[in-house]
Amino acid sequence: MAEGERRVYLVDDDDAIRRSAGFMLRTSGFTVRAYASGTEFLKEVKELAAGCVLLDVRMPGMDGLEVQQELRGRGITYPVIVMTGHGDVGVAVQAMKAGAVDFIEKPFEKATLLHAIDEGFTRIDQSGRVSARAAEAQVLLEALTPRERDVLHGLARGLPNKTIGFDLGISPRTVEIHRANLMDKLGVASLSAALRIAFAAGMGESDKNEIPAAPERLA
Repeated sequence: MAEGERRVYLVDDDDAIRRSAGFMLRTSGFTVRAYASGTEFLKEVKELAAGCVLLDVRMPGMDGLEVQQELRGRGITYPVIVMTGHGDVGVAVQAMKAGAVDFIEKPFEKATLLHAIDEGFTRIDQSGRVSARAAEAQVLLEALTPRERDVLHGLARGLPNKTIGFDLGISPRTVEIHRANLMDKLGVASLSAALRIAFAAGMGESDKNEIPAAPERLA
């Protein structure tokens, strides 16, 4: 996606909606690509740059909920804004439970549409920043030895040196040495800075993120 370009994928079987909403969005600075069906959109989605999906609920063939479910199944996390007709609010709530950013009822005002789209791009921006921080943190952690990673993981769990040492079968003094070494390798001067890196990489979130202890029990 070009620098600063904001793409919207408009999926609706109603030609009048594709034309009017598409024009409204283009004149508001968005790059718009319109599709007459969910099937048509899904055929191309793998090749598309990141953007917001403006998705109608009531469509022949695959309806909006099915398209949304298929996107999730393929691991495509573009923010979805659902368009509904009168009486489809229950369906829209289902879509939001499945991860949609918002729903708007037809006919909608320009301000309502733009607000929903802006919310979607906010989600993209936040996701990009989180992904970048996670990738940077993982690179930094790769410089650590398995034992240093064990110690950092203990710190991320809020454990004192004595407990970390007991769990790893090493002395508290050795934990301190590993702690000093890992902070040096991470290029940080405080425990809080080291923990920010650990948390960005997913350490301490849950047991499933635990890093296994190194096989040897000696420091």
